[in-house]
Amino acid sequence: MAQERTVGFSGGGINMRAPLAGCRILIAEDEWFLANDLQTVLKSLGADVVALVGDLDDAQTQVARGEFDVGIIDINLRGQHAFSLADELQRQGKPFIFFTGYGAEIIPARFAAVARIEKPFDLHTLSRYVLQLWERGTEAKPDSQSS
Repeated sequence: MAQERTVGFSGGGINMRAPLAGCRILIAEDEWFLANDLQTVLKSLGADVVALVGDLDDAQTQVARGEFDVGIIDINLRGQHAFSLADELQRQGKPFIFFTGYGAEIIPARFAAVARIEKPFDLHTLSRYVLQLWERGTEAKPDSQSS
């Protein structure tokens, strides 16, 4: 019988076959190849990517619908900063992560508690952040910043 592999996160181990099963994710990313890679990775972890959008207007529409558990937001969507989108996510109490090529210095202080994943992304860091946000239901930095 094959042994199921688990990886430790704060609060215990997770099933690596589908640690994000049941988690609905909004991805707002304007670079198609990155968005597609992100979607593929998240689906392989069991997540349901309910929306994949590439511009701020479409992202705002999806946020207004609220049919997701965790948002993954690129800071720059086709030349527009997505901080207004992040403001709305915070207002709604929706957990989210900044997924960006920008450094921390560009992010306004009001988002100091929001995790930032730099492109290119690390699978383990991404899955840990999304899992912790989903479990908590709040936009906070995950317990561990190490990969």
